[in-house]
Amino acid sequence: MSVADLRKNKTMANLLDGLEASKDIGHYGRLVFTIVARHFLSEAEAIAYLQKDPDFSESEAKALYQQVEAKNYNPPRREKILEWQQHQVFTICPNAEDPDAGNIYQDLQFPSEIYEQISEYHQQQA
Repeated sequence: MSVADLRKNKTMANLLDGLEASKDIGHYGRLVFTIVARHFLSEAEAIAYLQKDPDFSESEAKALYQQVEAKNYNPPRREKILEWQQHQVFTICPNAEDPDAGNIYQDLQFPSEIYEQISEYHQQQA
């Protein structure tokens, strides 16, 4: 998997573009990026991208990556991304009016364990 795979999703492409332009993508932008990117990039690649954010050091990038790994966060739903986006300046989801925008699952294929965890969660909720 690669950056090209991540770019298949407009939200992830937007975050990648922001990082590549050395923009501050905000706390939640970095969180979304890390949660998703860890399934497509090596740890070193994801941390290198996070460090392109001018307000984020190498130690902060490593700490965030390790936190996401330890907690095994599932990629967020569209609604959660839009909620988080309201708490920062950088726009995570570039076109919030589009009902498909921000849907990480629409364009990206995650490992089967992710879908199993989500299914188990919904079964426990029911």
